[in-house]
Amino acid sequence: MEIKRLEAVIEAILFTMGEAVELERIAAAIEHDVDTTRKIIRNMMDQYDTPERGIQIIELDGAFQLCTKAAMYESIIKIAHVPKKHILTDVLLETLSIIAYKQPITKLEIEAIRGVKSDHAVNKLIEYNLVCEVGRMDAPGRPILFGTTEDFLRSFGIQSLEDLPIVNPEKIEDFKLEAEEEIQLKLDI
Repeated sequence: MEIKRLEAVIEAILFTMGEAVELERIAAAIEHDVDTTRKIIRNMMDQYDTPERGIQIIELDGAFQLCTKAAMYESIIKIAHVPKKHILTDVLLETLSIIAYKQPITKLEIEAIRGVKSDHAVNKLIEYNLVCEVGRMDAPGRPILFGTTEDFLRSFGIQSLEDLPIVNPEKIEDFKLEAEEEIQLKLDI
């Protein structure tokens, strides 16, 4: 197949699927190797990366998705139902950060880090599709393990978990001291 035909097939696949599709599956569909397929998709990404285009291809952890550019949202909202915005409170952000950096992680481990019950926060993050069940721990009671979703990557504009910012070890010590002081204040009350 000539390159323009391959691009058309890839575009049709991504449009039809409506979610991220693994590179290997795309390569198999167009009957080409993974490296060639990646090059074709990267070329398509460059073609879409102009102000005259309303869509883009994004990469999410080794998979690709066709989606609307954020700059187009205001125009789309005028004709579509306004999507419900999810508010991420400090509690939800804290819980999400713990899950993102420590995954797979159990609710009990999250609560040990936060120092408080986390049922509501974890359930909200699942409802927002930022977190999901990724398995069960091989331990008594087989507790649920949680991890982040593709929607998490998409929402925060990162391609994979390796793109998460690295936390400075000195900051971690500062956080620990703050948490200990906070716990001591609660105990004094």
